[in-house]
Amino acid sequence: MSQSHTIIVTGSAGLIGSETVKRFAQNGCRVVGIDNDMRSRFFGAEASTKKTRDELVASVRGYEHNDLDIRDAVAISELFKQQGKIAAVVHTAAQPSHDWAARDPQTDFTVNANGTLNLLEAARKFCPEAPFVFTSTNKVYGDTPNRLPLRELPLRWEIEQGHEYEPGISETMSIDYTKHSLFGASKAAADILVQEYGRYFGMPTACFRGGCLTGPAHAGTELHGFLSYLMICTVTGRPYRVFGYKGKQVRDNIHSYDLVEAFAAFIERPRAGEVYNIGGSRHSNCSMLEAINLCEEISGRRLTWKYEEDNRIGDHIWWISDVRKFQEHYPNWKFRYGQREILEEIYRAIS
Repeated sequence: MSQSHTIIVTGSAGLIGSETVKRFAQNGCRVVGIDNDMRSRFFGAEASTKKTRDELVASVRGYEHNDLDIRDAVAISELFKQQGKIAAVVHTAAQPSHDWAARDPQTDFTVNANGTLNLLEAARKFCPEAPFVFTSTNKVYGDTPNRLPLRELPLRWEIEQGHEYEPGISETMSIDYTKHSLFGASKAAADILVQEYGRYFGMPTACFRGGCLTGPAHAGTELHGFLSYLMICTVTGRPYRVFGYKGKQVRDNIHSYDLVEAFAAFIERPRAGEVYNIGGSRHSNCSMLEAINLCEEISGRRLTWKYEEDNRIGDHIWWISDVRKFQEHYPNWKFRYGQREILEEIYRAIS
């Protein structure tokens, strides 16, 4: 893609959005960003994306920032209308926390579901042939993964050997009959809408159901961005809380660079109404206890942490993504970052 191509990126000052902006701007694209820093409203001033926004505006050639709310259908439609030919839409804006969603379900749903609908309608009206990438979540599966047969190891839970999901959980897992959390429900609504615009209207859409998305640009807080926040606590001496499952809950972690490269592969060769589980897979994963050990090892400091028996509602005990479907469709896509490299980069970014 070149300077003549316009890419619209929502949540453009966030972790994945800012990585997307830089990736396509480096290719000479004109990037139109949408971000109104609702993250500071969700999680407080320390989670604000304003610094990243200012850096993008100052340093990224061909970047145009728009302080818009994706819930404003008229403003979103007008922005799309003004752009002329749009080559792709990458939608990363969201309310991303279980806990926050339960406190304000109306805001959570209108941002995650209605906001996505507004963007899909604008795309259908003004650029129906442009690939539409949606950053979904593994929380659309609710707590169904917690029914998997797991065995307890010294530092982690692990799935029984020989199980069909041993390589990772695939897109075959049902999203029905499960406790999603209100956040999971609002994201599932958006996920199904994105699929439907692909299948019903024939638009080139994809839902990327992410595991833990991370990287050095993450403004981690206790309620969201666990690896970033864990390293911040280790370095600064701030106390950390581990919630339930003996601290042995497993997450796969994908670097924002690797995820955005997956977006780029899809945009280059799009399909209609696709769904992909995407995360660190067997390549990059850790339990909470293993993550604490790695943070201490990399930083040379001890983390002050305490354990609380109650797990978070809808929290997964074991999640590893099966990325083989995406790799089959896009065989040139490869991981660049492993678990240790991710944490080393986060450490360098905050030290």
